[in-house]
Order: sequence, then structure tokens, then C-alpha cells
Amino acid sequence: MYPRLEINITKLKHNVCRLKSILNEENLKMAIVTKAYCAIPEVVEEISNEYVDYIADSRIKNLKKLQSLKLPKILLRIPMISESKEVVKYSDISFNSEIETIYRLNEEAKNINKVHNIVLMVDLGDLREGYFNEEELCNVVDNVLNLKNIKLIGIGTNLTCYGAILPSQENLGGLVKIAKNIEDKHNIKLEFISGGNSSSIYLLQEGKLPKGITNLRLGEAILLGKETAYGNFIEETYHDSFKLYCEIIEIKDKPSMPIGEIGKDAFGKVPHYEDKGIMKRAIVGIGKQDIDIESIFPTDENIQIIGASSDHMILDITNSESIYNIGDILGFVVTSYGGILTACTSNYVEKKVIYNLSTQIQLV
Repeated sequence: MYPRLEINITKLKHNVCRLKSILNEENLKMAIVTKAYCAIPEVVEEISNEYVDYIADSRIKNLKKLQSLKLPKILLRIPMISESKEVVKYSDISFNSEIETIYRLNEEAKNINKVHNIVLMVDLGDLREGYFNEEELCNVVDNVLNLKNIKLIGIGTNLTCYGAILPSQENLGGLVKIAKNIEDKHNIKLEFISGGNSSSIYLLQEGKLPKGITNLRLGEAILLGKETAYGNFIEETYHDSFKLYCEIIEIKDKPSMPIGEIGKDAFGKVPHYEDKGIMKRAIVGIGKQDIDIESIFPTDENIQIIGASSDHMILDITNSESIYNIGDILGFVVTSYGGILTACTSNYVEKKVIYNLSTQIQLV
């Protein structure tokens, strides 16, 4: 069935191994973030080998699918009160920033005779989730330590995802300092100091990650072999673990410029076109409902993506050296996290896990 997304397990496992070796240089633990591919159980099971310390996801529905795996499971997105019962049931650790929610988690954990581990999030300037004021954070710690079914195991932060603030020695050093202040004031030991995501890899590689950070949460670095602070590829990793295959449903010679007065397209935007004369245009059976078209590139380098509506993607195949026919399959490399996310979230894209293929693999 098409469109089909092929996920190369061999390459992903290699990337996990490579990244763990980088983290090991500073004795850091690794959480693999599974949300981009909707925590497909077969994929998670295959890549969560001896190199992985935690499984992390933003959706409790995804963690629910992974209960057979023994690794500790982290809920990354701060919980909704309405899902607190499932949070304590299906996750071992949750990231939190609201005391009301923590109280509810304590109640639900008590109901099932369980102690639920939490990490308090600290906002270091990216302005997404977390406590911005250290005094407020310390007051929350006071309250949390009095709860019998909640255990505070650490603090964490998120950078680059919303405000695009880069990790640095200064802001992550501040996180370590806050952790030390909490330990000294409350006479406790925090085992979990989470220094962010794939955007922190560059600090690690430059030997600038502050001492005291205990773990990183890695998604894109594993999936695409890329650190996300500057978008640089990580040496000795694969960058093409996800490939998309689509079927041609129309081929026609047509003008490159639409004919008539141009208004808004189906997504409310006014498009602009360049007049290139008559071109050979192919349509494949996929659209913006299924994929971020700016995140994929044809494996035939002489094909260009012109655009897409909800269900059709239009290609310029004029300059291709290949002769294509209706029903032929075109391949695309998925080059961004957003592309993986949209394709895996779409129910209309078949997912296929592939193994081995060692003779076809080359490090990029």
C-alpha cells in the first residue's frame, strides 16, 4: 500500500549506539524520545537496547503501548489533570510545573498504592513550561516533599523547542546551581538533572556541558543524526533512516502557471508561481494532510516538488532522465523531524519497518 514510510531499524540502532558513546564520555544517561514516530512498539523495542536508560514520550497513549518494555518511562509533556490517573498508571516519571496537578497525581498514586516519580521543570528563558522564579520553585519543593505518594527525583529544562533559546554553559550551569541549592536546603539528593534535548549535543561535543547534568533526552539526534542547536550532522551517524514512497496517479504536460485570477489556496494562502512554460507534471497520492512537503526530497535529484493540496502532491518531472508511468513508485528521503512527525501521525501513510540491508547502507 502507498504512500508508505519505511523505517530502517539497522540505521536507527547504529545511531543509538553512536550517541550513547558520546554521552558516555561524560557519564550521561540517555532517554530516547519516541513521539515523532508515535512510539511504534516494534521500533521502540528494537532500538531500546542496552544503550538506552529511559523511554520518553509526550503522549500517555504512546507510553500505554509500551508497557511490556521494562525501561523506565517518562511523560515529557506536563500532565493534564484529566489524565492524572493514566499518568501514574502508565508512566514511571512525569515532568511537572503545577502544584495542583502534582496534588492530583499524589491522590491517584495513593489509590493504586504506588509512589510516582516527578521531575520539576525549570524555565531558563525559552518561555515554554517550567518555573521561572527560583523562590516559587523552592516553595513547591517544600510542598512536594510532604506528599507520601510522590517522590521528587530531579529537575529538568527544555530549550530551543519554543523560544529557540540555545543551551549554553550559562543557562545549563544555572540549572545545575538550582539543583545544588535544592539539595542543600532540603538535605536531599537529586538523581535526575535533565539538560535538555538534541540541541545540547553540541555543548557535549565541545566539552562545554556543565558538570552535574545527568541525562539528555534525544529524538532528532537519533532519528536524523543531527544536533538541533545549529542543525549540524553528527559524525558517524545515518541521516536517511526514514524514506517515503508514493505512487504516481497522474502524468500530464501542463503550463507551469495557473490560468485565471489567483486567490487563496485551500490553506488560506495566496500562492506565487514562476512561468517556466510547459512542464511534465506528475501527481502522487499524498498531500499536506499526511506530510510536511518541505521536509522531503525526491531520491531522483532531477525531480522537483512544486506544491501540494490536502491529498495531492505535484511534481515537476520534466528534467528527469527516467521515464515514469502511472502506477510507478517514487522515493523521498525524509529530512526533518517535522516530516517524520506528520507522516507517522497520519493514518493514511503505511508504516513499514525494515531490517538489515547492510549492503545498501553507507554512512553519510
